[in-house]
Amino acid sequence: MLTKYNLKMPHAVFSGEDALDKITDILEKNQVKHLAIFTDKGIEGAGLLDFPMARVKASGVAYTVLDDLPAEPSYMEAQKLVDQCKEYGADFIMAVGGGSVQDTAKLASILMTDEYGIKELLDTPGRAKKCIKTLMIPTTAGTGSEATPNAIVAVPEKQLKVGIVNTNMIADYVILDAVMIKKLPRKIAAATGVDALAHAIECWTSNKANPFSDIFAMQALDMILNNIERACDDPEAMDAKNKMQIASFYAGVAITASGTTAVHALSYPLGGKYHIAHGVSNAILLAPVMRFNEPACRERLAEAYDRCLRGDAKTVEEKSAAVIAKLEGIVKHLDIPTSLTEFGVPKEDLEALVASGMEVTRLLVNNMREVTPDDARRIYQEVL
Repeated sequence: MLTKYNLKMPHAVFSGEDALDKITDILEKNQVKHLAIFTDKGIEGAGLLDFPMARVKASGVAYTVLDDLPAEPSYMEAQKLVDQCKEYGADFIMAVGGGSVQDTAKLASILMTDEYGIKELLDTPGRAKKCIKTLMIPTTAGTGSEATPNAIVAVPEKQLKVGIVNTNMIADYVILDAVMIKKLPRKIAAATGVDALAHAIECWTSNKANPFSDIFAMQALDMILNNIERACDDPEAMDAKNKMQIASFYAGVAITASGTTAVHALSYPLGGKYHIAHGVSNAILLAPVMRFNEPACRERLAEAYDRCLRGDAKTVEEKSAAVIAKLEGIVKHLDIPTSLTEFGVPKEDLEALVASGMEVTRLLVNNMREVTPDDARRIYQEVL
């Protein structure tokens, strides 16, 4: 556990009933003249953009919608939207979408006045400074991107996803309104919800865990474990959906104060090469990695059991095993695949997966139990 730690969060976060109404106040307070709205065509097609757009139009602010962003974008695809934002001359950015949309908007916020682009930030992420304020409105619960200084992009030449981390990307404003996730398809709600679950449990069991991150990671874990299934299964379970949205934000804050571990590290090659959705990749690896980690974080898992599950287990070993069984049960209940064969990943690619996964040292160093190439190989073999 860290002996020195800090906490960085968005300037202002609004949640609860009709939280979207704060859009008008935010635009007025910042004297916005040219608003860039980052989203994607799926969000527009689902009618979700209509909710915040009603407030934007009422404000009378000039705006442009930047929506040409695929799922799991490469850094080149994200760069196209950044360039469009520059050309428009925006003086404020609003992102309405999931992790990829928000991450691209965050990148734009630190690249508006610079000659270099996202490619340069892959190697030197700290060189950029915030140029323009941002408002994040997540449509999943979720990636937690609205709370983090991270932006994840695919790097095709490495067949890997890479995280760009720069504290200047932390959002200025966040709006968490459950109406934005009410009609989220179960498949997407499940995958993104398990992503938030992974954030919480990984940050709780990270080498960088500390008193700040523990507060948010544990609260997120409690809320997710006890609400994710109902939030995904019942379209009308607005209380559970609201709790998931808040928990996703909390888990994002935990990432900022601590950091994810080998679950995320080993999942990055799955998205980078095979374009498996980020949440699904994490779901596939969640239980196998936590079983591997269990000897090194048994006490932490038992503490999570006492707070979140509160069952009949007596010993530390029983409690730790029960938490991992719960994680596995949630993935199964939500009908998320647990094998890479369902995505056409051949066994012959094992060594390439191991090599790529071991490159993600930024996250592997957070893992309480050291992960060697042989360990990574055994974990991947378990899901192939």
